[in-house]
Amino acid sequence: MYLLAFTVYACTSSAQPGDLGFLNLSEATLPHITQITNPSMVDYSGFVQLTNEVDSFRQTRMVMADSFWAMAQDSNTIILDTRSKAMYDAKHVKGAVHLNFSDFSEEKLAKVIPDSNTRILIYCNNNFMNDNLFYVSKGPPLALNIPTFINLYGYGYKNIYELAQLIPLPSEVMPMEGTAVFTPNLEDPNPEVSPAENQD
Repeated sequence: MYLLAFTVYACTSSAQPGDLGFLNLSEATLPHITQITNPSMVDYSGFVQLTNEVDSFRQTRMVMADSFWAMAQDSNTIILDTRSKAMYDAKHVKGAVHLNFSDFSEEKLAKVIPDSNTRILIYCNNNFMNDNLFYVSKGPPLALNIPTFINLYGYGYKNIYELAQLIPLPSEVMPMEGTAVFTPNLEDPNPEVSPAENQD
């Protein structure tokens, strides 16, 4: 058993090194785990190994927007959106299917993508600009495309292609759909004028 006794100044920032009550964690005696009982199902070393394996492979699977959209027209291809369901519902690349990244499992992936040979196109917030409401960028090393690619590969889905470009929105190259996307009524000859305004 470890007993750590500290004297701490309450609600003050005046303590200095050498003062009674100044706590230097680097000098504190902390318990060191030598054996874990019932360890968690987390394999960081395996993750690092998988990431290293994916690294060179991913570099050959980056595609420009025109190729991305051309591939999407193939019947054996899906566009996969792994953002939150709320953001997907509001706005996503036209034709994309959804599976939240936090819900990835062998079973759920199999429901969305039954055939592991299916070509999968992925994108994330960091592929789009000019929309800070539905495509909020993360720090580049933390972009959702990275763990999405690694996890798909790790689950056996290796026919993956990632959108490589940063695309300004709105975009004719990458059309959007969703509840927050305005679609003009092409049958209305004057869509900007409401029916009430047309009345004399």
